[in-house]
Amino acid sequence: MTNHQRLFSGEIVMQVLVFQHEPFEGLGAMAPWLKAQGAQVRILPQFEPHDEVLPDPESLDLIVLLGGPMSVHETTIHPWLLGEKRYIRQALDKGRPMLGVCLGAQLIAEQLGAAISKNQHGEIGWWPIHWTDEAHTIWPQAKSPTRVYHWHGETFDLPKGAERLATSAACANQGFRYGECVVGLQFHLEMTKGTVEDLIIHGGHELVTAPFIADENTQLHEPASSYLQNQALMAELLGFLTKSCRSD
Repeated sequence: MTNHQRLFSGEIVMQVLVFQHEPFEGLGAMAPWLKAQGAQVRILPQFEPHDEVLPDPESLDLIVLLGGPMSVHETTIHPWLLGEKRYIRQALDKGRPMLGVCLGAQLIAEQLGAAISKNQHGEIGWWPIHWTDEAHTIWPQAKSPTRVYHWHGETFDLPKGAERLATSAACANQGFRYGECVVGLQFHLEMTKGTVEDLIIHGGHELVTAPFIADENTQLHEPASSYLQNQALMAELLGFLTKSCRSD
C-alpha cells in the first residue's frame, strides 16, 4: 500500500482530483474508466466561486487538469489560475502523477519553465498526429498517423527535461512526458460525441475558414472508430499513470 492511498472497507481506493475549467469541458471518456476502477473522484469547478481547501498532493493517486478556452496568461480575468498554478508546482515538487489536457498541459508546461504562446495555426477538429519513440513507453502499440481531436489556438514549448510524445502538421509539440508520472497532451483523447457537440455549441464562433480548422459538419460526422481508438489510448494512459507510476 502506498502512503497516498486510503483504505475503504478493507480495499485501496484510488484518490483523484480534477480541475475543471468550464462546465462544457468535463472528463468525457475518462469518467467511465475511473468509475470502473472504483476511484473516488473529486471535481473542482474553477468556473464557480468556491473556497474549498485542496488536499495535500501526497494524498492523491492522480491529478487531472482539463481544458478550457482561457489562456494561462489571463490571471487578471481568471484569478483562480494563480492558485491552480501554485498547486501544480506543489504537485510537481512532490512527484505526483498528473495529466494535463490542452489548457491543462499548458499550465504544467508553464510551471516547468516553458513558454506558452499563440500557435502559428489554430487547430480544431480531427487531425492526425505522429508519435515519437518516447510515446511507445506509454502506448507500446501506437502507430502513426493517429487521428485525434484538437481544439486549441495556443501551444507550449517543450519543457526542459521533458520528452516529446507527438507532433502534427499544425503544431510541433502535441504532448510531453516529464519524469516518470507527468504527462501533458495538447490534443484530446477523452472525447465522446457528446463532448464534441458541447464544444461546438459553446465555441462555434471559432470555426473559421483556415487550413487546420474543420467545419461543424465534418467534425460531427467523424466515424465511431476514431472515438473508440482515442478512448482506448486514454484508458492506456490512465492505466500507465495510476499503475506504472505508483510508489511502493
